[in-house]
Amino acid sequence: MRRHPCLIALSHDHHHGLLLAQLLKKDAPPYKTLPQTTEGKIEYALNAWTHELEKHFINEEEILFPFIKGRDDILDELIVKIISEHRTLENLFVNIENADNKIEHLDKIGLALESHIRLEERELFRKIQEVFSSDELDVLEGKIEPVKPKE
Repeated sequence: MRRHPCLIALSHDHHHGLLLAQLLKKDAPPYKTLPQTTEGKIEYALNAWTHELEKHFINEEEILFPFIKGRDDILDELIVKIISEHRTLENLFVNIENADNKIEHLDKIGLALESHIRLEERELFRKIQEVFSSDELDVLEGKIEPVKPKE
């Protein structure tokens, strides 16, 4: 299913999030220009949290979710689940430096982030486009900007 233009910015963010998820997983292959040491990955992850993911979550929670809430029971259930995952991911990111086993903690973040993004892309966005007409979604167009500029 082709993404409605109002969701493209979020999908663009998700692409960057999936790259981060892959980087943080245990035994991740080296990625050109991305850190390879545990310390480098921690710094990269914390920077991504502060400058990208936190803002992305705000875009979803303050713009997208209020717009779609109350229209469909499945969407409402997905919103509750996704917000819970946002808080779990937030907790994982802010506690990176306190983790006893940093490699395991980064792996946990990578797996959780990947699963979270897949849920949004495969279930939430699909359901939004089933429930709302293109004309209805046009109202959101331009209100959600990607948090990381295209490279």
